[in-house]
Amino acid sequence: MSKITFTGNKALQIEEALIFEVSDFSRTGVDLPAPTGKTTRLGGVARESAIGLPGLSEPETMRHYVRLSQKNYAIDMGPFPLGSCTMKHNPRLNEKMARLPGFGDIHPLQPEKTVQGALELIDTLAFWLKELTGMPAVAMSPKAGAHGELCGMMAIKAALEARGESATRTRVLAPESSHGTNPATAAQCGFTVDNIPADSSGRIDLEAFRAKLGPDIAGVMVTNPNTCGLFERDICAISEAVHEAGGYFYCDGANFNAIAGKARPGDLGVDAMHINLHKTFSTPHGGGGPGSGPTVFSKSLAPYAPVPNVISENGVYRLVESLQATGSEDDGVKSFGRLTAFHGQMGMFVRALAYMLSHGIDGVAQAAEDAVLNANYVLALLRKEMTPAFDGYCMHECLFDDRFLKGTGVETLDFAKAMIDEGYHPMTMYFPLVVHGAMLIEPTESESKHELDLFCGALLSLAKRAKAGEVDAFRAAPEHSPCRRLDETTAARKPILRWTPPPTVNEVE
Repeated sequence: MSKITFTGNKALQIEEALIFEVSDFSRTGVDLPAPTGKTTRLGGVARESAIGLPGLSEPETMRHYVRLSQKNYAIDMGPFPLGSCTMKHNPRLNEKMARLPGFGDIHPLQPEKTVQGALELIDTLAFWLKELTGMPAVAMSPKAGAHGELCGMMAIKAALEARGESATRTRVLAPESSHGTNPATAAQCGFTVDNIPADSSGRIDLEAFRAKLGPDIAGVMVTNPNTCGLFERDICAISEAVHEAGGYFYCDGANFNAIAGKARPGDLGVDAMHINLHKTFSTPHGGGGPGSGPTVFSKSLAPYAPVPNVISENGVYRLVESLQATGSEDDGVKSFGRLTAFHGQMGMFVRALAYMLSHGIDGVAQAAEDAVLNANYVLALLRKEMTPAFDGYCMHECLFDDRFLKGTGVETLDFAKAMIDEGYHPMTMYFPLVVHGAMLIEPTESESKHELDLFCGALLSLAKRAKAGEVDAFRAAPEHSPCRRLDETTAARKPILRWTPPPTVNEVE
């Protein structure tokens, strides 16, 4: 029996074209009568031709997007093993809370007296973020992790300017394995970036770090646990050394999910740290937003935190939105100014606080414990056929290199494509760059033993097949996805962002 069907469908796997290709541009889903007795007020910018949008009926539109959604892998379909991204389950309780009247339908320009509950929620979330991190201040307005990094580094810049040292302290240290946003953020703030090498255990080489310290040091940016999934054991020594050199310690909080409720960054000497609410407190992740990256500050940097912030006076909450309203220079407040419009992502705040209150401090700590347990369980199972990048236990994610594929003809990318045929989104590939052919897996606490056993079984099977010489099958993968091997490099460098209709017969002739 032929595998090719007239429709292109394969049973319930339905072929779906672009919405422009299935539409009729001569009609719309809703017909409205042409207005009469009205004159245009658009002057010379009135539309002269058809708008060119696809016209579909409501059932056609609904079916189109439902079919597309069925081709999209999501956390609601199965494990999402992306390392360094913490693809947590998004509890439906949180979604219900975010849609409550008063949270889901408010506007940032409403009078303060009409949004007292929302301001109280922001203030309550801020309190618990400070409690969990051991830090005295927090900026709630950053819209994402990288935005939170920018917030922290701008505060460091402002503190150096207040000390009269911004012209001389221009160098920021960052580990070779750091997230790419770290050096990018430092450079955007005008600093030069100096890489810190790792030792054989995958952690910062403490002696190499100390050798790089000097009077031009503005600070250090360290992720802890780091991007190799390992806790930086010398974290206190690192903070003491950079403080002694006159710099500040910025901590990338992307991996806070591994230690929330177990260790407080403020106790480790951190001066500033962003918190990805999607990575630690289960708010939705990806799709370009809405993100949220509150940034906590130590006592030394708190005066330089941005506006706005929420304060409570006699039981009434209000937003401090101008530098003049923060106080005078006499009380030590020297905010670097406004970071962004309004005050952050309200929907994400509701979801994060709902997660905190439903779990409690013991539940937040257990989530961290279970994330570490799950990662080490995956590490123990997969090391039977795959090669861990470093010896010993990991934290919330486990890292493998491509040594187990040596001599097979199968590359890391081939392995990732074969995972798609098994029904899994590939783990993070080729990151961190310090590990050759890296495969970084973060199961999070959301996954049960049954799910992890099935996932690991699939990867062990693929590893055995690669070693058995099935190189052609790996290079042909994926076989069962709607799209096969794509030219990903060209797609990234030369994306086609606009649909153009195919030429007509006359145009072809």
